[in-house]
Amino acid sequence: MQGPLAGIKVIEIGQALAGPLAGAIMADMGADVIKIEKPDGGDDARGWGPPFIEEASIMFHITNRNKRSVTIDMKDAAGIEKLKTLVRGADILIQNLRSGVVNDLGIGPDDMRALNPRLIYCSIWAFGPKGPLSKAPGFDPLLQAFGGVMMQTGRHEDPPTFCAPAINDKATAQWCVIGALAALQQRHVTGQGCVIDTSLLDSAASWVDSSLATYHVTGELSQRTGAATPTIVPYQVFDTADHPLVIAAGYDRLFHKLAAALGCPEWATDPRFARGRDRFVHREALLGLMKPVLLTKVRAEWLAAFAAVGVPSTPVNTIVELMETEQFKASDILRILPGSDLPVVGLPISFDGKRPHPHSGAPQLGQHNDDVLG
Repeated sequence: MQGPLAGIKVIEIGQALAGPLAGAIMADMGADVIKIEKPDGGDDARGWGPPFIEEASIMFHITNRNKRSVTIDMKDAAGIEKLKTLVRGADILIQNLRSGVVNDLGIGPDDMRALNPRLIYCSIWAFGPKGPLSKAPGFDPLLQAFGGVMMQTGRHEDPPTFCAPAINDKATAQWCVIGALAALQQRHVTGQGCVIDTSLLDSAASWVDSSLATYHVTGELSQRTGAATPTIVPYQVFDTADHPLVIAAGYDRLFHKLAAALGCPEWATDPRFARGRDRFVHREALLGLMKPVLLTKVRAEWLAAFAAVGVPSTPVNTIVELMETEQFKASDILRILPGSDLPVVGLPISFDGKRPHPHSGAPQLGQHNDDVLG
């Protein structure tokens, strides 16, 4: 499968996660992604382990598949000229270097687009290109904290909690790709490239958009509610006689079905619980009734009962349990990197019913210097 971005050349000056992941997404879709690395050690993410495969971390292999690696010393004038030569023939440039570095090196958006007006120049920042923190370093935990995400994660009695997946890095990579694809379409009309800016702070703000709006309307801060959503009831994790499950009765009619499946149809007409806004007010009363009932049967029994009447529910899976489900297998999203036995999650998109396969693993440092630079 050639991919919808076949023929698009991308220069990635990326480190760590957000920039390289944006490049990996484009590479999965068929773009020719040339990864620029410093000669001394390359991308720092190569050392983010253990575990390691061929002296590179698992994270590096996952986010740098399908790319070509070129080493260029950007502190050297000759190295900058090599980079500029590549940029003249490129469609997209992605960079997530520390703020200010690209302008100091003479490879900022104005410099690069002067060489190639059709270039789409994508910058990924920590806090954004403007403001008092524009030059501050940024990693995902910092932005989860600064951006308000941690304050809403965890139980009310617990301290603010870090979300394990790097949600801001990954979201910012995706926003970068969305912006670049929109700019490609715009270029078809105007013939000109443009400058794309996104940041981990932008992504963090997008996660807490409803909380920001709620505060504006009510003046009240969202509270941590553990494994439950703050506004919809019941919409959370529950214990059963053996294993936990999630129930998501998001509408009144679903709650009425749930009440019947739990053997308590009278809850559907109880004025405390009949409507969503009432269940929100009487959350603790309803949960106090539901929890003992759910402990009377094992999870499999409840899941079968809920499925029979159309109540949304699911087991809380471990990674192993997820991989063993028939649904996960049917998704065909797990891929083996060529040249290794490393399984990776493939692109979460299919084109005409086909999901792109990785055509190569992550490159060795400078592996493609001769092919690219001559």
